[in-house]
Amino acid sequence: MMDFATIIQILDSTVRLATPLLLACLAGLYSERSGVFDIGLEGKMLIAAFASAAAAAAMGSVWLGLLAGIFASLMLAGLHGLASITFRGNQLISGVAINFLASGLTVLLGQKWFGLGGRTPSLEGAARFEPISLPFAGSIAPVPVLGPIYSELISGHSILVYVAIALVPASAWLLYRTRFGLRLRAVGENPAAVDTAGVSVTGIRYAAVAITGILCGLAGAYLSTALAAGFGREMTAGKGFIALAALIFAKWRPWYALAACMLFGLLEAVSIRYQSIDLGFVMIPVQFTQALPYILTVVILAGFIGKAVPPRAGGEPYVKER
Repeated sequence: MMDFATIIQILDSTVRLATPLLLACLAGLYSERSGVFDIGLEGKMLIAAFASAAAAAAMGSVWLGLLAGIFASLMLAGLHGLASITFRGNQLISGVAINFLASGLTVLLGQKWFGLGGRTPSLEGAARFEPISLPFAGSIAPVPVLGPIYSELISGHSILVYVAIALVPASAWLLYRTRFGLRLRAVGENPAAVDTAGVSVTGIRYAAVAITGILCGLAGAYLSTALAAGFGREMTAGKGFIALAALIFAKWRPWYALAACMLFGLLEAVSIRYQSIDLGFVMIPVQFTQALPYILTVVILAGFIGKAVPPRAGGEPYVKER
């Protein structure tokens, strides 16, 4: 049986590990709600992680690193938009190409610039996002139950964790309470009707793709400058695809996306903390616990892909009627 302190530690790890998934999941939500499927989340996160770590290591500023990561992600997002919106190419192929491009480019540039086998130098001091201690966290810590929850679980995260969580209600408000959100959702369902109303389908889709690029930039920057202390080869480790599975599981809704990403984060936290689990009658090996997030991804895609209904115009280039 786990004690209360262990539960708090696991939940704390859950929040940290779920943050890049949540940012990537929200990124995919905007893109796919507008009708542009994007399986290139992985590639945009990876290029952003590398650009953030490289810029932070070179200039000694994590904020400049964050801007570099967002810019790199936006470049790939613009490439995906150009291929799938302007030239009406296959959106899935474009996403796969972005993933391969980011995978090769990060290793090539990393080796060329730093000579560390595709890695960047370790980040220290101002080149990393440090944990933030919320007000009264130290004084409340001795209080039973509430103290550890506030001082260890709620407080002590980097600023990007709080930004990611704040983006959930912000996205729900933007999508369901604003004119832009109404138009974005309408473009994903019936672009011809939106075009007839005098709204630019291309403009809305490019705006959604740009938001996707920014959020993937935040996710990648968090991986290399907050969760870790530098960039490592293929450090996203499939998180972009897990975020897509969480998006399907969440049925393209922001609050459900938060719950789905926390579930994936919890599984990863458990797999890291418990290398093997003894159930008394059977010992679950370390390989199974490490594979839990990916097993859940397959289960969700197999079990919910038919039940979750994507935007009706998703994946289809819009051709303006003459």
